[in-house]
Amino acid sequence: MKPTRRILIDWYHQHRRDLPWRRSEDPYAIWISETMLQQTRVDSVIPYYERFLARFPDIDALACAEADDVLGLWAGLGYYSRARNLLKAARIVRDRHGGALPDSAEALRELPGIGRYTAGAVASIAFDRPEPAVDGNVARVLARLHEIREDPKTPQTQRRLWDEAAALARGANPGDLNQALMELGASVCTPKNPRCPECPLRRRCSARRAGDPESLPVKTRRAQPQRVAAVAGWVVRRGRALAVRRPPRGLLGGLWELPGGALARAEDPETALLRALTERVGLAVPRAQHLGTVDHAFTHRRLQLHLFRCETPRGRVRLEGFDAHRWLAPAAVAELPQGALTRKALKLLPENS
Repeated sequence: MKPTRRILIDWYHQHRRDLPWRRSEDPYAIWISETMLQQTRVDSVIPYYERFLARFPDIDALACAEADDVLGLWAGLGYYSRARNLLKAARIVRDRHGGALPDSAEALRELPGIGRYTAGAVASIAFDRPEPAVDGNVARVLARLHEIREDPKTPQTQRRLWDEAAALARGANPGDLNQALMELGASVCTPKNPRCPECPLRRRCSARRAGDPESLPVKTRRAQPQRVAAVAGWVVRRGRALAVRRPPRGLLGGLWELPGGALARAEDPETALLRALTERVGLAVPRAQHLGTVDHAFTHRRLQLHLFRCETPRGRVRLEGFDAHRWLAPAAVAELPQGALTRKALKLLPENS
């Protein structure tokens, strides 16, 4: 393992990208970056990371924040449970750990939103602990290096990948070693068209010797995303539009959106909207004007949303399935923390809506 570790760390010091979180030794900043990087591209994370730290520069600032402020800065980055868990964890760190992030992987994993990978990454990079950190990039490098041809999703293969990573992490500079594996997978040992001639481990790679590195890791068939449809209303009363907030748990938890609901099988979209407004916000509208549709892909679903404009609704707001509502000036609706789907829908509105 020693020669492999030395090769990786030397290569990393020469070829690592200049990323903002790599300029910091602050455990808090490293934690924020590793959380944002989960299932999200580096280029997408950079501006969010910089804005987030400018607004919440330390654990105390984050712990004192309102959920809407945190979700507002996170809006567009996706996987919003990460933001909610960051806020919960920051408050626990402030209240139980004196504002200092725990320095062991075991203690880190007790915090909301920190799993095995994030705990290993933060412990090794921020605290120099010899902990492994296996993400998709690292798993691909190790599967090719050791020619692991079993399904990487099975518990047995997962154990082997983590064992291989743990063996490499034992030694000096475990944080640099883990980042070297991540960087190698991101920039050289890529899923398609790996740049094997440039790889520092090319002479040690079993998959390269076998002549088929691109076939590893073994690819598992993904289920086709389910196609669903929904409706939403731009409901206006006396010049103010209605916005509703989703409950804190679940998909898009804690985010604001326009009132509406799911479209039942064979149901007409306008009929579905009038029904949803009655059932979910207690309002009756005589008719609705169709403004258009937007499409959005979630992890396991493809959603088509029909947007309608509704004037002068009757009744008082009674929420079912939402936990708050606001009547706002139209321009203020866009300022609320909201997901990409709602932002797409708002673009359908004509000017001066």
